[in-house]
Amino acid sequence: MTDEQPRTAASSRERSPEEQYSLSVEQTAELYAEAGHPRTIRAVQKYCALSKLDCHKVETPTGEKYLVAPYSVTRHIGYINEVRTVANSRDQTRTVASVRPLEIKAEPPPVPPANGSEQPRIDAAVRDKEDRYVARLESENEFLRGQIDVKDTQIAEMTERTRETNMLVAGLQKLLAPLLSAPGERRTQDGGGGVGA
Repeated sequence: MTDEQPRTAASSRERSPEEQYSLSVEQTAELYAEAGHPRTIRAVQKYCALSKLDCHKVETPTGEKYLVAPYSVTRHIGYINEVRTVANSRDQTRTVASVRPLEIKAEPPPVPPANGSEQPRIDAAVRDKEDRYVARLESENEFLRGQIDVKDTQIAEMTERTRETNMLVAGLQKLLAPLLSAPGERRTQDGGGGVGA
């Protein structure tokens, strides 16, 4: 064995005070605001989740929360300042390049309708969208009307078949009535009283 100890991650006791995770998300948002770059608490949490800030997630009685190292906030604010400086310097060169002043064009006055009852025209894009919906609804209505016609035809045919069936059943009842009657009734209807008469 050697006398060297394996390296381990620095614990919070070994860290300098500025490297400790000592800032809450709210305090971190205040630091951004003081630096002139206000951020919402949600934005700071997103920075933590994306590892833009050196942070540590801890469990609390109400859920998990992030604790942030102060140096990482300073580093990120410096980055934002640098990016904005570069962006602003580029914007200035662009404005110098376009020397021509912008012309302010007034909107043309609205054209009065030819007659008083005319409705104002709808923008073409809106009209196209509405036309698609109207066409779709009209096709749905046409389909449903066709279905109703088919069903009306089927109901009429079924009603006719039911009427025919009822007529056939009535005819069968007349034919079978003598056969279905009691044997004593049949003899009296035949006109005699018995076999020997």
